[in-house]
Amino acid sequence: MSQTAEFLPTIQALVQCYQTFEAYSAAHIREMGLTPPQFDIIATLGNTSGMTATELGDRTLITKGTLTGVVDRLAARGWVERVAHESDGRSQIIRLTQSGEALFARVFPAHLAYMDACFTGVPAAGHARWQTALRALQQIFKKETV
Repeated sequence: MSQTAEFLPTIQALVQCYQTFEAYSAAHIREMGLTPPQFDIIATLGNTSGMTATELGDRTLITKGTLTGVVDRLAARGWVERVAHESDGRSQIIRLTQSGEALFARVFPAHLAYMDACFTGVPAAGHARWQTALRALQQIFKKETV
């Protein structure tokens, strides 16, 4: 196998792991009446005073076009609101409403408990090993994009 082809099984394993994780996580999120992007925004805004669309996009990795539509739908359901930025008149802050805070308080801990069940019995050393390996892999891609 050539040097170039040696990385293909690593990429396949990474993609398969992510797809499996995403399917598992998304199924529970949908059971709670949300889409994964909606949950991502609610979870990101929870316990904050809000953030700009740019900050929210950076933290959720949702593209600007998709973000606008998801925020619009969350606003229509009364879970988020847009308010004027205190120091920058050109931008708005997106924040959870009182109803959105209540939703966050219900769905975020529930999803953490759902995900926690996957890791029952995994020792701290196992988590440390996975985190180290994933960060090392992340650095390979960061190095290539800089």
